[in-house]
Amino acid sequence: MKTCSTLLGVLSCWYILTSKMVQSDSGTSTKGRIDHCNKTVDIYEDITSPEVTSSNFGKPLYCSYRFRSFKGTPKDYILRIRFKKFKFGVLVNGTYCQGGFMQILDHAGKGNAATITSKKEVPGSYCGEIEQPQTFLSETSSVRVIFQTNNFTDQTYYSFDSRAEQETQVYLRYGQHPELYPNRRGLLNPGSYCDRTFKECRLQTCYVQSPAYPGVYPRNLKCNYWLNTKNPFIRLYIQNEEFNVDGQRCENIITCPMRPITSGAEYCPYDYIKIYDGKNASSPEIGTFCGMGKFPHSIVGTSEDLFVEFVTSTAGPLLNTGFHFNVGNMPGHMQTAGEKNGTCNWILSSEHLSRDHHTEGIFMSIAHWYPPHTSCTYHLLGLPNQVVRVYFPSFRVNSIESPVTSDWTGDCGESLTLYDAAEPDDTKIIKTFCDTFSKPAEKHDFISTGNSMFIRFESKTGSYSGSSLYYWAHYDFFNNTKFGTAIPDTACDEEFVSWKPSSGYFRSPVNTLVYKRQGTATDPDAKSQPIICRYKFTTDVRLFARIVLRIESIKFKDHNYRTPIEKDNDCWYSERDKLLVWEPEEIDAGFGLNRTVINQSNTHNGLCLFNNVNKTGTTTGPPDPHAAEIKFVSSGNSLNVELNLNPQHAALSYFKYDVPLFEARYEFVHGPLCGPSVIQPVDQGELVFPRFDAMGFVEPPKTLECIWEIRVREDRDLWLHFNQVNFVSDDCQDGRLEVYLPSRSVDYPFMSACGHNATALKDLPLLTSKDVEEISEKSSPAAGGTESQRHNNNRSRRRRRQPQRYVHVRFVGNAYPHKAQFKIAWSELSHLPRNPDGTPRTARRTSDADDECAFLCPGDERLCLPIRAVCNGVVNCPGVPNDESPATCDRWDHGSASSTDSSGRGAPAAVALFAAITAAIVVFGAALFVASTYCRHRRQLLRSGRPAASGRRAMATGGRSTDRIYSTDY
Repeated sequence: MKTCSTLLGVLSCWYILTSKMVQSDSGTSTKGRIDHCNKTVDIYEDITSPEVTSSNFGKPLYCSYRFRSFKGTPKDYILRIRFKKFKFGVLVNGTYCQGGFMQILDHAGKGNAATITSKKEVPGSYCGEIEQPQTFLSETSSVRVIFQTNNFTDQTYYSFDSRAEQETQVYLRYGQHPELYPNRRGLLNPGSYCDRTFKECRLQTCYVQSPAYPGVYPRNLKCNYWLNTKNPFIRLYIQNEEFNVDGQRCENIITCPMRPITSGAEYCPYDYIKIYDGKNASSPEIGTFCGMGKFPHSIVGTSEDLFVEFVTSTAGPLLNTGFHFNVGNMPGHMQTAGEKNGTCNWILSSEHLSRDHHTEGIFMSIAHWYPPHTSCTYHLLGLPNQVVRVYFPSFRVNSIESPVTSDWTGDCGESLTLYDAAEPDDTKIIKTFCDTFSKPAEKHDFISTGNSMFIRFESKTGSYSGSSLYYWAHYDFFNNTKFGTAIPDTACDEEFVSWKPSSGYFRSPVNTLVYKRQGTATDPDAKSQPIICRYKFTTDVRLFARIVLRIESIKFKDHNYRTPIEKDNDCWYSERDKLLVWEPEEIDAGFGLNRTVINQSNTHNGLCLFNNVNKTGTTTGPPDPHAAEIKFVSSGNSLNVELNLNPQHAALSYFKYDVPLFEARYEFVHGPLCGPSVIQPVDQGELVFPRFDAMGFVEPPKTLECIWEIRVREDRDLWLHFNQVNFVSDDCQDGRLEVYLPSRSVDYPFMSACGHNATALKDLPLLTSKDVEEISEKSSPAAGGTESQRHNNNRSRRRRRQPQRYVHVRFVGNAYPHKAQFKIAWSELSHLPRNPDGTPRTARRTSDADDECAFLCPGDERLCLPIRAVCNGVVNCPGVPNDESPATCDRWDHGSASSTDSSGRGAPAAVALFAAITAAIVVFGAALFVASTYCRHRRQLLRSGRPAASGRRAMATGGRSTDRIYSTDY
């Protein structure tokens, strides 16, 4: 009995001692021991809140749980805690927990050296209620969970379990193949829980995540992320994951809607991420973001760096899961060659391109973020003689998808405007693109008229990820040198006038953009119209009477035309590249003028050239004796030159082709000292140089070139003789006279004389009617030349005029030309008619004024004169004796007297009457000629449009050159 009493006493002491120990460990009643409150729990163990009893109801409750690993737990593991039920306290005003809270301490170390989640003395707290299980995924392997309330009731409960997972198996956090990218989540800064640094991020190598992702993030945090990429325009974006930063924050779970993603500090007072465009918080702030849903846009920085802050409030619900961003670059970044002023204002000049050895520059639409009311400009600046071209190989117009502000509701929230000026000018807008209504303009050239173009991008809304107008712009500069005066509203037409430089050089357009322009000024994109550049030469007859054109080279490329050259029968209307030269007529017949081919040869109707000519006098193809420099002399005071190119080949062949398609020189000649340039047919005439009535109002020129055209009637011979010839010196370079015949070779003058051989002018032979007549096409050298020439000398679509008859006399003076003197006299002689049997008919002495062959020349009886030209004081018959010899006149007067007496009239009376009539006719003709010349000049100045061509004829050049000269009718 005594033994039993002793045993009972020992058991009683053990029970009392054990009860006290348990109570001391749990801080609650005996029931707390059953619910395992305040202990270290095993992984995979289910934990629930203590059961509510009468002893703990309404009393304070404090429960703390540590998690203990077990044998076989992976070395690098993290803890996944799943809260199945949670209702603890109430979140009041979104700032603190009332009635109870939970804290999670995720240690970054062990023991006393641990760095917990919060950088503050008080850890953050969770409170409120959940409807669905929520997960916390630790950053370390050491976690402690604390529950504390001042009023424990049946409305305060929790339930959770845990398990250990190896880091490499948590794909949502570490991604696929984490062993290849050990720093994918960045380098954790020493002594920090969540501050991380990312270096040279590229696609899928950097994950910017909230702590505990993809679980609920901790409270009372401030995490810093330093992001860096190798290239500019760093991009922060969410690929497929959901963004949830403070997406739900409410006091009642039943009425707790999701908050959409918003930006702005005023909308995100609790939990948020703040992004800076740079390396730290002193950089420009891009935006502050919070809410829940699909993050709608990328954040693109202006450089290689972004700085991100993640801040959570002290208290909050156990609901929000944070974020997972990827880091990359915007593709296609190009370094712009220019000078940058401010954030996005550029000066892009041709000098910048030349310095970097580039021919084209590139600038792109803004690919990074920018605030509302942003304005970015590009000033494209060329040299004084250049124009600017801008084109867009790629251009897309999108709606504004990521605006910084949504306050703008009108049209054209973003726009791109091109100005034909050096600064914004609404009167010089080339084009405006707008995000709401514009169509893209890919591969269309926008060209300035001067050396500047100003481009301005404006955004009223701002953007986080770049412009809604996506464009890739190329720009370059083109030499737009003009050798004459540019004609307004034309691409390449020029005008040359004699009151500006009287001679000069011109060529095909230096600006090869012309060859890309197809069609007309009203329809520049027409594909079927030839590319045409016109050069108009005009002189004032008071200054000069003729234009001399020298074509030095023609260099067209070979193309596969539809019509072979041997079948191309009309150069003027051919599809080939060609150079046209013609003289406008007084009455403009439009472009359908009477044209014919002259491919380096003599012809009647203008020049149409498509064979190449170079300055050395050679052409492509077979040898051509007429392939030297081509010279065209106008007969009047106007001349037109036209470059006509096939539109199918022009852009491909000649765009950015620096070789001139043709080169030429011009000179205005035949000044007032020369007198009239064209003398109409007369029985006898004379020309005196210099014209002394012009000496009073003309300054003596340093050089002078005169070209006279003496016209001859049909079937008349011409006796041309020079009198009183005085040159300045014996040197032919100082002055020379030349005579050209249309029937002779175009390479050399028929006669040339200067100071040392002036007497040769006295031996000039009689010029027959065949000598002074143009060579017809059938007998022209071109028509009977090489096969290539025969192919190139084609027929005109219109009837040609009859061959003309004339003689050209050319005077060139290079040293005091006004001091040279000479007189040119000429007479037209008829041929003696023949009898039906072919024998010459005997001239009949008669007083019939209409008889053109009333007098046989004594020196050559094959020639005859009309009665009005005999013994009139002017020698008209060559040789000795002549029509003015005393013996001849005595016989002629005696015969005339007998004839007159028999008719009852005296010879003196007839001669006097004839002289009076002749004088009246001469005076009237002179007045009519002056009036006609003046009217013709006025019509030429007032005409517009394309003139029709008059007839053409050819003559050789001066001196001993091998140039060919072409002249036309007056």
